[in-house]
Amino acid sequence: MVKGVVGEETRLNSIEDRLSQAALPAEVGLLIGKFSSSSERAFIFDLIPTPPNDSAQPPSSITQPDTRKAPKSKSQPIDSSSLFIDKGWVAEHARQVSRMLLGGVKVVGLYVWVNDTAFKNSTIMLCQTVREVAEAAPVSNVDWDERLLLHICYSPRRWNCRSCSLSSNITTSSLRPCDFKMGKVLSSLQTFKCMYNFNLRLPVLHDSVSKFQTLSDILRHAISVHAKELTGAKALIDGKLVVESEPCSSEGLHEVELLLPFLNNSFVEACSQRDVVGILSFSGSICSFAYLNSKEPISQAVADIKGDIIASLQSRLDIICDEADGDSGNNHDVGSQVSDESEKPVPQLVLQLLRKGCSLPFPRRVFTPWLAGVYVCDYLQPSETVEVLKDHCMELLSMKAPTDVSTILEPEKELLSFKTKSFWDVAVPSYSEIHLVEDKSKLNGEGKSSSSKAVKPAHINVVAAGLILLLSVLVGFVLFFLKG
Repeated sequence: MVKGVVGEETRLNSIEDRLSQAALPAEVGLLIGKFSSSSERAFIFDLIPTPPNDSAQPPSSITQPDTRKAPKSKSQPIDSSSLFIDKGWVAEHARQVSRMLLGGVKVVGLYVWVNDTAFKNSTIMLCQTVREVAEAAPVSNVDWDERLLLHICYSPRRWNCRSCSLSSNITTSSLRPCDFKMGKVLSSLQTFKCMYNFNLRLPVLHDSVSKFQTLSDILRHAISVHAKELTGAKALIDGKLVVESEPCSSEGLHEVELLLPFLNNSFVEACSQRDVVGILSFSGSICSFAYLNSKEPISQAVADIKGDIIASLQSRLDIICDEADGDSGNNHDVGSQVSDESEKPVPQLVLQLLRKGCSLPFPRRVFTPWLAGVYVCDYLQPSETVEVLKDHCMELLSMKAPTDVSTILEPEKELLSFKTKSFWDVAVPSYSEIHLVEDKSKLNGEGKSSSSKAVKPAHINVVAAGLILLLSVLVGFVLFFLKG
């Protein structure tokens, strides 16, 4: 439960000046910051306005009721104006922005710039928007059951922060006041960096056994299983083993190294050898950052790094699948393959039907400075340049495009990229191949004859061996009695 909220005063004061000068009747956007479970507080780093939609319409506006249908009254009319929000567009903005945020930094809620009357008349609309934002941009695997709603009122001028519960039904009582103040938040953050290398070999099971058949489904399952495995990993920070409640007092960049348990392969499931039709190789290197408040334990930085690694894998896969859905007829940007299903995008290929190699390069992660030494990231396909990063920063984060290219970090550029290889590139035991041929013959209606052919030679050999043994015993008895 969030009891107090602290906002970065430098950023929030400049945003208030911008809104006052623009004199907009309403504006809606995202709160970017961090929840601290140890202190039951939230920290707000920045407010990012949601851009206009594809029709160039603003995502929020003030609506007036239809006075023609209202009953006439001699008394002074009551102001019943309310706030309209394009909830789906704001949620989509939150989903895309969350991909660009690094470990621990999240979309923690929503802000609105609107007068007090319209705010009070729009409680249900605001709570619904907050909930959709939370679904589009989850905070963590074990999600918080609340988000923040920051109201910047211009008539009269004041800031109010409320906590919106996600677990209860949406009512006017869903908003709970929070203690809000401004202070220096960004200057106290400490930076942690981790280069994480992984190499997973996943068994691909027969289609009658496996619940996952397409490449995207198998990779998504692999990421979720690896997330559980990564939870138990130990961590070294600056060469020292992490202690749970130990604070981090030293300044500068801290190097994190994750140590997985030796030979702990959660992907090796209990299955028969004949069920395995191949192996899928999934490997690469991930660069991850996390930011820690001075009052948080150092173990929180490790947890944020682990969550960032898994979120980065999921984001890259989502980008590939989104592009495949948007352009199913062209799969040059999302991978290359040669198979019987060449008309399908690579993420939608059914691996059990592939006969030749398949490769799927994942987008690489690049980083650019954001606020006070904090970085944000973006994902670039092999054919894309950092110009894409500049466009996304301006469009999604409302920040100036980085002019100095040298400030953009590309630590994954020289390292092994994310790729998958079809299991047909990996040697599979001949025993599995024999049974794979038998299973395919059965599916084609030829199982009976092929099965009998496979069993008959073995049956004849056993009978022949038995007859020879029996004949040898009889000859031995005959010779024994003759000699006697």
